Amino acid sequence: MPIFEYRCSACGDEFELLVLNSSPVAECASCGSQDLEKLMSLSAVSSEQIRSRATSGLRARNRALRYDHAHEEVKRLESHASDHDE
Repeated sequence: MPIFEYRCSACGDEFELLVLNSSPVAECASCGSQDLEKLMSLSAVSSEQIRSRATSGLRARNRALRYDHAHEEVKRLESHASDHDE
């Protein structure tokens, strides 16, 4: 099945989309813009450098996500503690 990767020029969101002959014009799921850039799929090109870049990008996003979750948990615990200190 033809699944293509796109980046929205309006909001920067990246997403995959199944495109068939009968499919309507592709648009961004986040903002609805049709100003999209078709990306080269990582599965279409395989090299050590590309795999390394993809892996390091994924690790960085995961690190940022873990930091955000930890930060939210600290805020939640502080709020809980202050609610019960009265």
